[in-house]
This record gives sequence, structure tokens and C-alpha cells, in this order.
Amino acid sequence: MEWSDQAIVLGVRKHGETAVIAELMTRERGRHLGVVHGGRSRTMRPLLQPGNTVRATWRARLEDHLGQFKLESVSMRASKLMETAHGVYALQVLASHLRLLPERDAHANLYDVLAIVLDNLENPAIAGELVVRFELSILEELGFGLDLSACAATGQTANLLYVSPKSGRAVSAEAGKPWADKMLQLPSFLLERDLERSSAAEWADIESGFELTSFFFDRHVYMARGIDVPVERNSLVRALAKLLKGKD
Repeated sequence: MEWSDQAIVLGVRKHGETAVIAELMTRERGRHLGVVHGGRSRTMRPLLQPGNTVRATWRARLEDHLGQFKLESVSMRASKLMETAHGVYALQVLASHLRLLPERDAHANLYDVLAIVLDNLENPAIAGELVVRFELSILEELGFGLDLSACAATGQTANLLYVSPKSGRAVSAEAGKPWADKMLQLPSFLLERDLERSSAAEWADIESGFELTSFFFDRHVYMARGIDVPVERNSLVRALAKLLKGKD
């Protein structure tokens, strides 16, 4: 059996004396593992750095076997991602979120969003916004998506300011005012559709975004599965705060 697909390297681990097992996020076949022979060689190590985009060809005798990867370079962005603390942490957080999904399940939309995030990590404000959007996409794929299209109480689409912690739906400023202290803040950037816009969100909005996704991840994913929040996520938030907090 054989297939080829575009993929982003999430990580590798040693396998035998010279090989590695590569963990890739492929566009059409989801998160997929396979052996790369000679993966620890001087030639292959740069290609297998997390964050790089490759063209992967997978071969195995049977579909449920681990199989082998043959990789070709498409985009070598890993070295740039490693230049900043928030870039390193963001990559680790994105990979940890993808590991919440079943292996080999296709998530083409997540692959596309992942590529956009990785290509925009140089700007901390845009990076923070995109990581929040990615987390919302993960929640959606896990079956816990938020509805931010209209007010849960009135149906209006204007002046949305809150998110209900019970329903995960948007709430307008007027409807949510009596319960404002119990509501989650809805960052204004989440009301915009363009993932590749050049303007950057302010830290207060980004912080609200991380608090929003944290609440629903804790409730539906981490507590439900009995697993810990990735330590890299808190490190990412602190790194972004250090860079952006004084710029609001």
C-alpha cells in the first residue's frame, strides 16, 4: 500500500540505531506516524525538524502497519520558529492539541490553519490570535465547538461581547449585562473571518481569547480525560504577555 501527501513535521523519536519514527500532520490523512530510515543522519536531521513542511510518501504492506516514510522538502521554516521563545512554545502547543485527535483521522481544515499559524509566528500579536483560533478549531473537531455567530438570548449579530460558560454561545452586551461577572469575554478578533489579515490584536483581547479556550478545554477535554494542561501552553501565554502587555 502506498500514498503521498503534503505534511508538517510534529516530532520524531529514535528507532533503532539510525532510524526515527516521524510524527506528521498530513493534509488528507491526519496525524500519521512512520519510520524514516537514516532519519538520524546529518542530511535528514534538518528536514525532520518540527514545523517543516514536507512531501511524504508512505509505504506499508498493510494499511494498519506502521509503515515507512520517504520525505522531500517543501518549506524549511523550523529554524525561524526556533528563534523566539513564543515560536518554540507555540509549535509544542499546536502539536499537543493535534495529539488529542485520533491518529489517521483526516482534518484538512486543521492542516490549513496549522500552516497559516506557523507562517505567521514572527509577529507575536498575530501569532497569539491565530493560536486561539486554532484551539477553537480543535474544540470544533472534538465536538465542543462554540457558536459565536449570534446572541444566544436575542439572536442579534451586533454588539456581541460575552460567551456563555454554560452554552458556549455568544451573548450581546445588553443581554449579558445582568450576568457580566459570570460571563466569559468574547475577543473582538474572533468576530472577524480573515485568518491572514495583517493587523494585530491587542494583548487584552488575546489574553481573553486564551482564557476563553482554556475554560472549554478544561471542562470538555482535560478534566474529562483526566489529563494535564500542556505546560508549554502556560509558557506560551507568559512569553506573549512579556512581549505584548506593555504595547496595549
